[in-house]
Amino acid sequence: MPLDDREQRILEEIERRFYQEDPRLAESVRDARLATSSSHNLRWALLGFVAGVGLMFGFFMSQTIVALVGFAAMVASVAWMIAIVKRRAGVAAVSPDSWWARLRRRTRND
Repeated sequence: MPLDDREQRILEEIERRFYQEDPRLAESVRDARLATSSSHNLRWALLGFVAGVGLMFGFFMSQTIVALVGFAAMVASVAWMIAIVKRRAGVAAVSPDSWWARLRRRTRND
């Protein structure tokens, strides 16, 4: 059920105050949530890769179409893993103590 306009404004105000009052905590909560979800997604991507390998090797000689589907699953899983690792690297690069995070906090407070 979507929020109405008034509830959406209230939620945005709460979020803005949260970031203003304690930017370090807000950034660490955001980073922790991203790390947790990315580990979960990384497991699914790895499972997709293993399933793709199984399909490819299991059906290579008998049903080539199924083997191609397995290969496509492998390629998609590897692309997903790369995206997750890049996203994690971006979060690590903007840790609460990094110079970029300090610069962002200074510009927000001005």
